[in-house]
Amino acid sequence: MTMQEQVKIYKDDLALFPDKDTKMEYILDYAKLAVDLDVECKTDENIIKGCSSLAWLQKDFKDEKILLEAEGDSLIAKGMLVLLLGIFNKRTPDEILSFDTKLLLEMGVMELLSPVRQQGMEAFLSVIYGYAQECKEA
Repeated sequence: MTMQEQVKIYKDDLALFPDKDTKMEYILDYAKLAVDLDVECKTDENIIKGCSSLAWLQKDFKDEKILLEAEGDSLIAKGMLVLLLGIFNKRTPDEILSFDTKLLLEMGVMELLSPVRQQGMEAFLSVIYGYAQECKEA
């Protein structure tokens, strides 16, 4: 499944809900799927700076794919991280770098987030795109 197809699935799912509260419940339901990072991955280097919650992102590059694991300390962060990992995990650097983040706006999730949480999502994306660029240049 492509990144664009995964976004479309989330967008179609969110469109089924009549209001912001039920859409947010959808995101919170994804928090139940979140896994805890190993304690050795919870380093200062892996903290996503700019998130209103404490969140870590473990990144690896193996077999030409970027492998991501993340953990947040709030339900909203956990749910959003699961959604974002569904889009960005196990992708090539080129897939990530060519992905248009405007699709995330069209997905309908940004308007559910407070401005501070939107900044956290932007911080996550900045880390992902920076890492994809590093991997491409390696």
